[in-house]
Amino acid sequence: MIKDILILADNPIVKSFLEWTLKEKVIDNRYTIVSLSRDIILDNNRLIYKNIDPTSYNKLLNITKEKSYSSVFILMNSIDDTNYTLSNMRKIDTKIPIFLLDSWGLDYSNEELSNLNIINMKQIISSHLYHKLPNVPLIAQNIGLGDGEIMEVLVPYGSNFAYRHIGSITQRKWKIVAIYRNRKQIIPSAGTMIRPSDTMIIIGRPIVLHGIYKSINERLGEFPNPFGDNIYLILDLSKDIKHAMRYLLEAIYLLDKLNNKILKVRIINATNFALMREIKSYRRDDIDISISYGNKDFQSIIEYDIYENSIGVMLSSVDTINSNNFNKIIYNLKKMLYIFGETPLYNIRNSQILICDNSAYMESVSSSVFDISQTLKLSLNISNYAIEDYILSVDLYPKLLIPT
Repeated sequence: MIKDILILADNPIVKSFLEWTLKEKVIDNRYTIVSLSRDIILDNNRLIYKNIDPTSYNKLLNITKEKSYSSVFILMNSIDDTNYTLSNMRKIDTKIPIFLLDSWGLDYSNEELSNLNIINMKQIISSHLYHKLPNVPLIAQNIGLGDGEIMEVLVPYGSNFAYRHIGSITQRKWKIVAIYRNRKQIIPSAGTMIRPSDTMIIIGRPIVLHGIYKSINERLGEFPNPFGDNIYLILDLSKDIKHAMRYLLEAIYLLDKLNNKILKVRIINATNFALMREIKSYRRDDIDISISYGNKDFQSIIEYDIYENSIGVMLSSVDTINSNNFNKIIYNLKKMLYIFGETPLYNIRNSQILICDNSAYMESVSSSVFDISQTLKLSLNISNYAIEDYILSVDLYPKLLIPT
């Protein structure tokens, strides 16, 4: 269906605007241009020119009686002409959508804004310049709410998101909706792997997206991203009482090796009050210790802790995980799990990757493996083994399980 558009203009930008409409081949629109300028004329049968003063009320009234216009664009070159033209259109039709180019930062707060759309030229130019700066996310401004809920992000080399399957990244209050790679669009699934130089379209709450943008652009040294930000130590004193203090010191050792992280300690089945006092003496600004007494729904408590504290890696013993049936919740939450061994973390000097013959899996864990090895200054060895299913057992050395 053909729609008629009325353009009231004496601003030179109108010629560029018309060239855009013709270049984009929007064939269902027809334009009537009211202007005294002869410099804006283009040869096209969808453009109708009227050499009339666009600020004249009577002449505008006659033009609007000729046909029904779906919208009006006001592109004037002075403040007075802009205001006269707007006032005249309001008198003629109070319901027609009006798009007004504002080059001066005018105040239209007293206007009925339900069908008045202000295009602030200064803001548009400033926004374009701002988004050319490094470390500034590109947000969609002409679709959706335009508040930053749609964002385009380039995945740099060394990003914690590179070589990650989308299904292994917690997308809470945000989502990856499209990936562009080699000038082709990919509608991602859980099995889609993110690669360096991919451009991702993400949607969500603006404040969340700014945090995600920062995480995507962080290089190695930000472990445990992209699984989360902080560390979580689970101590079940009915199982861990002999090694509780060592486990706490290992967690603090890891915390002190990382940048700007928080250690959340959750103690369950608390019965030894002397040990509790000793553990609580380690509280500090970046160490939060919470205690659960009695028989409670520990799985719900742990799930709440993980979401509330943006946990990326969990530390626990085999006995605590198996006796409380935490295996399933850990698997479903797709967080890294550090399992304590007989050798403390602070005495480890080498890291070993045991991996099945699966290059995709290797790529998906590579960022996290190299990151933690670099952070703890561990030499890294990679070995090809046939790894059995998800089985937890006590070993001489600790294990770091990375979800995919």
